Amino acid sequence: MHQLQQLLAAPLGLGTSAFHIPGASGQATVELGENAYTACDPTGQTRELASGGEIGRVPSGLGFARRDTYAPLPYLERAWGDGSHSPLYCPATARIDEDLGEEVNRRLVAWAERVGIHEGRMDKFRDTGFGRLAMLTHPDSDDPDRLLVAAQMNAAWWAADDYYADETPLGATPTELPPRLALVMSAMDPPPYAGSYTEQLEEAVTADPVLVALRSATAHLTSHATPSQVMRACNTTFQMYVSWTAYAAWRYLETPPAAWRYLAARQHDSFYTSMTLIDVVGSYELTGNLFYDKRFHRALMQAGTASVLVNDLYSAEKEAADELPDSNLVLLIAAEENCSLDDAIERTVALHNDFVRGFETAQRELAAVPSLELHRFLRGAQAWMAGGLEWHSATSRYKSEVDERV
Repeated sequence: MHQLQQLLAAPLGLGTSAFHIPGASGQATVELGENAYTACDPTGQTRELASGGEIGRVPSGLGFARRDTYAPLPYLERAWGDGSHSPLYCPATARIDEDLGEEVNRRLVAWAERVGIHEGRMDKFRDTGFGRLAMLTHPDSDDPDRLLVAAQMNAAWWAADDYYADETPLGATPTELPPRLALVMSAMDPPPYAGSYTEQLEEAVTADPVLVALRSATAHLTSHATPSQVMRACNTTFQMYVSWTAYAAWRYLETPPAAWRYLAARQHDSFYTSMTLIDVVGSYELTGNLFYDKRFHRALMQAGTASVLVNDLYSAEKEAADELPDSNLVLLIAAEENCSLDDAIERTVALHNDFVRGFETAQRELAAVPSLELHRFLRGAQAWMAGGLEWHSATSRYKSEVDERV
């Protein structure tokens, strides 16, 4: 029996037509059937919550539950951009709730003003819509505060990317990136107390809005996540920074990498990092032995890489206009293969679609593993891919005009 199958003994699988989620003592349980689901509180009383995938509220502290939380999303060929290029193979978007997205964005902007990121550029930050991104990519939660966790973490990661790594007009400097990233690690995961040296570290952290934002976002994550989930997010962030230092060296030396080398770095600097929050926002936990099992890890890396290639497709024009262009697979392919930008886009689309099909195959193979959390996380990764594409198609972030940059 495969390691994954040994981890959980419950006789449950993805194809089960009805199953029961046991709650902890004093909590509710949820019964999912063919057309509806019901909640059973600790006294044994039940009531129907919803049908047809509609939202229902579960009593006794489980928050919102969804009939479709575990069912895989359909895969589609989706038009993108101006529709002139081949479609992107991607799951269908699971949920669009603009009112919820606006509420999360409102809370996010208020938080950004408190921590000080994007001072003087708050209108552009608001229009970018990181709250909408959280709503689109985490459809198994309707709790604005949990969605705010994802919105804050993504906004803080992107702020570091803008101010430290990518945007020359905002002060991004290749030679300053590595020491800045070392402070980011200390802001998110404070080292042991070292007397006056710690006091100097604290002064440096509190003087930098990006570090304040990352510290604050991690604190909010900690209030909703287990210690294991928090360190998973932190360590994945630090893994991502290894790739960032490679980009900085390439920019400083003005030696664009080969496409294969860039892709090797990009696969560890992808929306995989954002996807580590799927179970936190969804109010459950995928255990470490399942999360890091090779088959699931590879699948989630495929999903994260596919999503970040969408980012490369949408950001190519903007990044090409920077004084020190950042690496981008579309631009690298065009230069390396001496081909047109259109041809490079088509090659990137094809690679994206290969990654998504790889994830789709893994999702089918993992369907036999008796873990509700695993199936729910896989479905969450589908939703992240779909929601990420939906968000990139509408956000102002990747417009090429300088006055549209956020």
